[in-house]
Amino acid sequence: MIKTASIEEEKKTVSLDALYALIQQDLKLVDVLILERVKSEVPLISDIARHIIASGGKRIRPALTLISAQLCHYEGHRHIALAAAVEFIHTATLLHDDVVDESKLRRGLATANELFGNKASVLVGDFLLSQAFQIMVADGSLKALKILSDAAAVISKGEVMQLMTEGQPETTIENYLQVVLSKTAVLFAAACELGATIAGQDRHEEALREFGVYIGVAFQLVDDVLDYASSSSQIGKNIGDDFQEGKITLPVILAYSAGSREEKVFWIRTLAELQQTPHDFEHALLLMRKHGAIEQTIAMAEKYCTRARDSLSGFTNSKAKSAMLDIVDFCTQRLY
Repeated sequence: MIKTASIEEEKKTVSLDALYALIQQDLKLVDVLILERVKSEVPLISDIARHIIASGGKRIRPALTLISAQLCHYEGHRHIALAAAVEFIHTATLLHDDVVDESKLRRGLATANELFGNKASVLVGDFLLSQAFQIMVADGSLKALKILSDAAAVISKGEVMQLMTEGQPETTIENYLQVVLSKTAVLFAAACELGATIAGQDRHEEALREFGVYIGVAFQLVDDVLDYASSSSQIGKNIGDDFQEGKITLPVILAYSAGSREEKVFWIRTLAELQQTPHDFEHALLLMRKHGAIEQTIAMAEKYCTRARDSLSGFTNSKAKSAMLDIVDFCTQRLY
């Protein structure tokens, strides 16, 4: 264990209640707008979109847009639609990812591709992206449009980069972090930056963008750990899915790079060749524990959390700032 019991107990008390109390009304409006935009004369579009949108999740990304707008004292209504656009982009990527990964479970429920098929899931993902871009155009700000369209482009690149690392445990930490930055952190960054942009607070855009990048990377690293060190009820997917799919995450990279020749052969057989036996996952856990891969990944996640906190140092204390710091604490709290 790398944490003392007292620190673990303290982390367990952290919640996002204060965050959602501050944005409760705005988030309800976001949900209303989302449900309105997924209505379609094509029933399958509505069915799939409603399935994945209603499947839960904490709406972290749109919440970041809403709370960042509050942090920058925004008093209009544009943040509602733009937060919905952020969620549409995120939801579209989930649909596409589940098809590529052949995932069967997300947030404890069957994935859309499992229920409706791959073709329908991909096409509805495209529909949701179109809704996001329609919202951006309706907003009328070229700056906001550029932030989100650039993010969407980088996410697509990140998905291809991840595909290229699939089954390659020799992937470097640098290359892996580039995938995380492109595929995950960029939307966190855009969601936060939008708050400053619509508030006309240009001087805060970089700080909020950096906050989003750091917290986005930290969230992904924590997710990497949870796939090897939690329960399916905790993360809402089957434990070991990343391993079974040959997905290369940071704990794997660390264990592989520190492993013996025999251990490297194990990782290549199970992840590159996907020749797995019923006991291979337990052996993977053993190798990760042997080389401290889980602890190192947690330490890196906490380092990014520290950077996220530091990026908010230029903002005066407020309920909104406190709520954003709670998000940072919540990120690593999920480990305990």
